[in-house]
Amino acid sequence: MNSIHTRRVNRPGMSRRTMIQTSAWSTLGLWGSGWLNPVAGQAAVSSEKGDYAALNRFPRMMQEYFVDRIVRIDEDNKKRISSLQSRTDAEAYIQSVRQKIRECFGPFPEKTPLNPRITGIVDRDAYRIEKVIFESRPNFLVTSNLYIPKGKSFPLPGIVGSCGHSDNGKAAEPYQSFAQGLARLGYVVLIYDPIGQGERLQYPDENLHSRYRPGVGEHIQAGNQQFLVGEFIGSWRAWDGIRALDYLLSREEVDPHHIGVTGNSGGGTMTTWLCGLESRWTMAAPGCFVVTFRRNLENELPADTEQCPPKALALGLDHADFIAAMAPKPVILLGKEKDFFDIRGLEEAYARLRRIYKLLSAEENIGLFAGPTYHGYSQELREAMYRWFNNATHVSTAQSEPELVIEKDETLWCTPRGQVCELGSRTVFSFTKEKSEQLAKQRSRLSGDALKQAVAAALKMPQSQGVPEFRILRALPSRQYPKPHFATYAVETEPGIFALVYRLAQESLYSRPPRDAKRAVLYVSHLSSDDELHNEPLIRELIESEPGAAFYSCDVRGVGESKPNTCGADFSNPYGCDYFYAIHSIMLDYPYTGQKTYDLLRVIALLNSCGHSEIHIAAKGWGALPAAFASLLTESVVQITFKNAPVSFTQIAETEDYKWPLSTLLPDVLKTFDLPDCYQALENKKLRQIEPWGAAPELG
Repeated sequence: MNSIHTRRVNRPGMSRRTMIQTSAWSTLGLWGSGWLNPVAGQAAVSSEKGDYAALNRFPRMMQEYFVDRIVRIDEDNKKRISSLQSRTDAEAYIQSVRQKIRECFGPFPEKTPLNPRITGIVDRDAYRIEKVIFESRPNFLVTSNLYIPKGKSFPLPGIVGSCGHSDNGKAAEPYQSFAQGLARLGYVVLIYDPIGQGERLQYPDENLHSRYRPGVGEHIQAGNQQFLVGEFIGSWRAWDGIRALDYLLSREEVDPHHIGVTGNSGGGTMTTWLCGLESRWTMAAPGCFVVTFRRNLENELPADTEQCPPKALALGLDHADFIAAMAPKPVILLGKEKDFFDIRGLEEAYARLRRIYKLLSAEENIGLFAGPTYHGYSQELREAMYRWFNNATHVSTAQSEPELVIEKDETLWCTPRGQVCELGSRTVFSFTKEKSEQLAKQRSRLSGDALKQAVAAALKMPQSQGVPEFRILRALPSRQYPKPHFATYAVETEPGIFALVYRLAQESLYSRPPRDAKRAVLYVSHLSSDDELHNEPLIRELIESEPGAAFYSCDVRGVGESKPNTCGADFSNPYGCDYFYAIHSIMLDYPYTGQKTYDLLRVIALLNSCGHSEIHIAAKGWGALPAAFASLLTESVVQITFKNAPVSFTQIAETEDYKWPLSTLLPDVLKTFDLPDCYQALENKKLRQIEPWGAAPELG
């Protein structure tokens, strides 16, 4: 074959597993030129007026980096399960995943009185519906419907129903349907509204509508903020399910020897997590959720905050492990051939579970049913669930769904106007704010080495060793930066990751950074060095104030030149690609802010190797966070200028309508320190703050 078409390369933005074939363009030297770049999300285009598309030459870098890491975790997971050879091995594996699950979800609170009250009854031909409100936490109200069959001998099997992402929660047709269908077959069913849905909006406006969007929007707004105080909204939602079970078991109509849980989509998530967290279940049927973390990542499928348990990937957990924690009890995995939850992942999860169940001599207790249609708890899935539960309980021999009558939402409301806020229920935010205030009182003010150690620990900072490798990208035509010439260096901070560094100069640059100055100014961008070099007044001020210093600008991972173009949603969308990699970072126990700080430390190491022993770091907005932490952790930074830096994490944690994205928030940070601690420690490096941003700035 012609060598032009067979030469294999590994470029920035590709993992080691994603090496691609170059074409004749690479031979012509046009790779990375900006005019024709097969890696780029868009070419750099200029006009006579000087208008430019922002440079974004590595839009797949973050995706391939995370795929590379998670594929390795997935392969290790498969090897561990395939290595199991005996019942003893399987039982040891189950015990280990139970411990890991508890570590992910953290300790649950003490159980407090449920204080249940029945606010109404709907009487129907074969069942009645009690409208029940209980408190999963003090004054944190949960609205639920209890379906109780008529004409049956009690006690009967009980089922907790978990809703997916419906605006109207338990009143949505698929969830009414399975609750009513089970009741008609002889099950007592308690179905409850999730946080942020149905009657439990956390951000209602004056018209009792959500300010963000029921479900996804509210989960992300509440859940992202909780990380600052060491909470996980998935734990909160699972706790609601555990307390729902507590209430169900308090009813004399319920047989405690036959207790199941089911739900679909977001309810399938909760069913899956609850399988791993609660030992009282005797059967389960999660729908349209169980796959593998790998498939979701490879397919660029964002997930709610509660669907991404902290440390789960770092601990080697996958969806199947939450089901394995319940083995050998009967569980059926429900899915759809045409679902966005990849059916291949469902089959892979089932194969892993089948091996574990077989070693436990209970292979018949793990089932799989895949319907032919699209995502949803449709009739074929519900009927598969009925058959599975009937086989476990023998309460009915029915093979199909009884005739159903769907109620109006208002008929099922537990509250007068459909929202618990009117009954004085607390919100998730009120708990987050309260915990932030408590942590502030408990924290000791750290300084010196103690602060540095706390910062490094919170960032999960790896050891930085040696001088990083870098690539010199092909020179571009003038970008009309504050200096006439520039060179771009792709600094490899870790395998597969490149920080993009621009060196501005008066003369042409084609080679390594010149060793021409002891002092350097390093500007860390907010969202794009290329854009800010055109438009940010601070940059021109820095250049003019230090004419003898070398000037650099840097994009750390995930912004600017490596701004992702994945996930089918705009970068700034709360459910978009910036959030996608930030939440995966939390599952990897390697915070996104920590990764970006590490990038900056590696860039500083490169500048030090070029003779720049005195560095003035300047940063804007998002860039101020890694800049602050890096400045604290290295001695070569001697001066600091921040524009639009966040005032404090405390302020963000205590502001209901905060606007900082997950990628800028540091999990568990408020247990040990806050940004003002860092700012105070940096005052001896001539820290200057310009227009700090509060909790709800107009972010660009």
